[in-house]
Amino acid sequence: MNLSAQFSQALAEMGLNLDAATQARLLDYLALLAKWNQTYNLTAIHEPERMLTHHLLDSLALLPYVTGERLLDVGSGGGLPGIPLAIARPELRVTVLDSNHKKAAFMQQAVIELKLANVEVVCDRSEAYRPGAPYPQIVCRAFSDLSEFVRATRHALAKGGEWLAMKGVYPNEEIAQLKGARLKRDAVLKVPGLAAERHLIVLQAEEETA
Repeated sequence: MNLSAQFSQALAEMGLNLDAATQARLLDYLALLAKWNQTYNLTAIHEPERMLTHHLLDSLALLPYVTGERLLDVGSGGGLPGIPLAIARPELRVTVLDSNHKKAAFMQQAVIELKLANVEVVCDRSEAYRPGAPYPQIVCRAFSDLSEFVRATRHALAKGGEWLAMKGVYPNEEIAQLKGARLKRDAVLKVPGLAAERHLIVLQAEEETA
């Protein structure tokens, strides 16, 4: 089965309805990531099939939980999960943030080549970044532990907003030691072809606890 057919089948298994043009753009992004990865070492995964499951499908598993009109992706690296989410939902305005200049340069090139008018690339540290307006949702994928994620981005989260932390094994210890936020909900993320555990941890600011 070729990569395109494998992608379509996996999306169907995930219950994600993306048209053929959107699927093609997502695969174009993956091809661009693979090409730049040869020079810039954006990800440790190099095989297209594994990049499809571990990066593209893993990012898209977040789609049902992205509910706002704007999203901040911190420690985005090669643009994950922010760029796939932006391609899948053109009405969503996404800021991808990374302090690594090479990674930011790749993301900027992806924005240009894929004509992603709804993506803004920022090269900065999450603590230093000052957005014009706070975000209703902030996401991270393997960025840091939960308390550090909250501490580094609290100033960028809108009142009543959510932190979305993508994790592997359920982070019981991090949740037990969480400061400045509370667990709002969690979910198991099902990614076809990915044997490893994947969890989404949704947090809300502590002072907003009912």
